Amino acid sequence: MVTDGRIHPARIEEVVNKTTKQIDNEIIEVGKRTVIELGIHGLHPELIKIIGRMKYRSSYGQNLLQHSREVAKLCGVMAVELGLNPKLAKRAGLLHDIGKVPEEEAETPHAILGMEWAEKYGEIPEVCNAIGAHHDEIEMTSLLSPIVQVCDAISGARPGARRQVLDSYVQRLKDLENIAYDFNGVNKAYAIQAGRELRVIVESEKVTDDQSAELSFEISQKIQTDMTYPGQVKVTVIRETRAVNVAK
Repeated sequence: MVTDGRIHPARIEEVVNKTTKQIDNEIIEVGKRTVIELGIHGLHPELIKIIGRMKYRSSYGQNLLQHSREVAKLCGVMAVELGLNPKLAKRAGLLHDIGKVPEEEAETPHAILGMEWAEKYGEIPEVCNAIGAHHDEIEMTSLLSPIVQVCDAISGARPGARRQVLDSYVQRLKDLENIAYDFNGVNKAYAIQAGRELRVIVESEKVTDDQSAELSFEISQKIQTDMTYPGQVKVTVIRETRAVNVAK
């Protein structure tokens, strides 16, 4: 284009169009290979293209296509254990994050956008609901939905799956624990599952069972107000009493 010292706009446009076409073809091929390898049949061509686009997207450093393939396989295994349809579970697992790859910026949450696309391209209601409900933005209507939600959490939370700066990651865990310590009756607090759950142990003498439920809600509200974090944080309050005697 510039070998003779001049810029040729027509040649630039030609190369851009050629490269765009090559990438589009690669996206379609990636989508086709993915569904074939997972044994998923009958997907609409537009959904196959969307799956291919996931190869070029990441979420917190985790490649989106790799994550979705992993979720699909986990869903298939879990469905078999529960006596459900593994092919349907893999299908929902593969499609659960398609809303993260819109061609233009969208204000709709990705789970809802993905559900709308799945409905548009003929997916059955169970699959559509599993996509839309995997972040609890709509009510779950079948056993397929919690399976997708659980497998998504497993894939995202396993060690090494997502890139995070160590110092900020550790600080976020400490901040979670410190929020719990601000409440009366809290004995110990542990941020677990890569910060997706806060487990709080209370003193049984100071906190009743009813107060435990209220405390769980209050801590979750304070986390929601005071912190910025990806996904969700589950707050589990544990209260136990022990009676110990020694036989001599």
